[in-house]
Amino acid sequence: MGTTDYLASYATLGFLLVLGVLVAVAALTVNRLLRTQVPTRTKQLTYECGLDPVGGDWAQMQIRYYVYAFLYVLFAVESVFLFPWAVVYNQTGFGLITVAEMAVFVAVLVLGLAYAWRKGVLRWL
Repeated sequence: MGTTDYLASYATLGFLLVLGVLVAVAALTVNRLLRTQVPTRTKQLTYECGLDPVGGDWAQMQIRYYVYAFLYVLFAVESVFLFPWAVVYNQTGFGLITVAEMAVFVAVLVLGLAYAWRKGVLRWL
């Protein structure tokens, strides 16, 4: 691979970056030129489900909802790691090593689930 080929690949990348910035700037400029500019009191009100905002902005939130979200993310991440593992497992020379690694990974996740279950985190009420 010569020096010109090496620099040509960077030139292509630079061209695409500049083109992307130009397209974004052009789109924002066209939007600014074509939009209507009639601000009224009604348009500047806070919109919340079609109702006027009433009361304060403080609301009590149960921590258990965050725990459920955290557990969901934990097991979603586990599934993300299972797919590449399945691909590597199919290659020669990786069979027993990848099974042991995935067994440790799943065991840690099962321990975390068992801990959450034992602490009563998974009870809805």
